[in-house]
Amino acid sequence: MAFRSTPRQGTPADLLVLGLGNPGAEYEGSRHNLGAEVVAVLAARHGGRLKVGKERAASAEIRIGGQRVVVAFPQTYYNESGTAALALARRHGIEDLTRIVAVHDEMDLPVGTVKVKVGGGLAGNNGLKSLKAHLKDEGFLRVRIGIGKPPGRQDGVDHVLRRPGKAERTELDIAVQEAADAVECILAEGVDAAMTRFNQRA
Repeated sequence: MAFRSTPRQGTPADLLVLGLGNPGAEYEGSRHNLGAEVVAVLAARHGGRLKVGKERAASAEIRIGGQRVVVAFPQTYYNESGTAALALARRHGIEDLTRIVAVHDEMDLPVGTVKVKVGGGLAGNNGLKSLKAHLKDEGFLRVRIGIGKPPGRQDGVDHVLRRPGKAERTELDIAVQEAADAVECILAEGVDAAMTRFNQRA
């Protein structure tokens, strides 16, 4: 157990899903906001409405298969996601890091690829570094959405903050739905089953 949550009134959440991204209209549709898009999809699928609260996140409590799930889009900007993550974990009584799923874009995966991972390296991702710093461990789960390497000499920051072209956007729209499926699979069948199902895809 990496941290202690404060006592919660009522039943703790079964899963906390954090969709990483940047708040603000100028970032909507960018590669860096795919995690936030997945959270929006999950909320829509299960009748939730994201609202900004004191934890500095737009979040909603939803029910998936009878289990209580908190979906959240931190409003702290990507590189400070851990601030909201810790506040949300405390509020919803989550002490086990394997009950926290970070959904994020990944340059080390081909465009549109979805992979599930438990802990491990942070691959230079500042959002994940912030989660580790605040949660005191990197053992949380990840659903990674591939965005590929920047073309030519384009800087990595420019790549993630830009909106993809039409063809790539179509691939990423499919990946966002699959990433939401992956979260549902983690909840219903466990992370090992989710890794078997999603990580063996090309």
